[in-house]
Amino acid sequence: MTECIVLAGGLGTRLRSVVADKPKCMAPVGDVPFIDYLLRYLLKEGMTHVVLSLGHLSEQVIAYIESNEWTMKVDFVIEEEPLGTGGAIMNALEELEEDEFFIMNGDTLFNVDLFDYSNWHQEKGSKLSLALKPMQQFDRYGSVKLDENSRITAFLEKQYCDEGLINGGIYVANREYLEGLGLPKKFSFEKDVLEAQVRNGEVYGFESDSYFIDIGVPADYERAQQELAG
Repeated sequence: MTECIVLAGGLGTRLRSVVADKPKCMAPVGDVPFIDYLLRYLLKEGMTHVVLSLGHLSEQVIAYIESNEWTMKVDFVIEEEPLGTGGAIMNALEELEEDEFFIMNGDTLFNVDLFDYSNWHQEKGSKLSLALKPMQQFDRYGSVKLDENSRITAFLEKQYCDEGLINGGIYVANREYLEGLGLPKKFSFEKDVLEAQVRNGEVYGFESDSYFIDIGVPADYERAQQELAG
């Protein structure tokens, strides 16, 4: 499993107060845009092909990628209209060759061991898996519940939790499985796939306590400047 779709087409509305003129994945962290950290992580984890799903200000991302040399293939798929996270994945899927692949968000860095994750996914016989980050004292994220077999049983709404598991934003998916769901051109991966298929007991959760940061809000974007660039 050496291919990954990166969802990097979001508008980044919550970051506009600090990064007004760039797509979220191009927000500067130190001397480089955030997408640089994501791609170097994927390279380290053995990815050979990455497809960036782009939308808002896509030309900035393309210009940056093409101005640097990468030892893996990087392709672009541009949304002419917003397709939702699910539509963006299905649009990018056409560029992939493998039957199983990773999906990740372009504003989150979660240093999961992708080799262990993919092996675990296959051992479980899962068609759709989600990397989960243990977290303490949080209210920004909803929490995720698992059964004894690591199947996800529920996604809980945002509320204060002393401790729990959150969606870390890295998925492993099966092409035939996704295509077989018969979803429309525009849809939400989170609502129309994850939440719907959890009710069928078909989504598994892989726990990893690796480093995690989501730059989607100004406070955590500032934290990234210290932890990644510092």
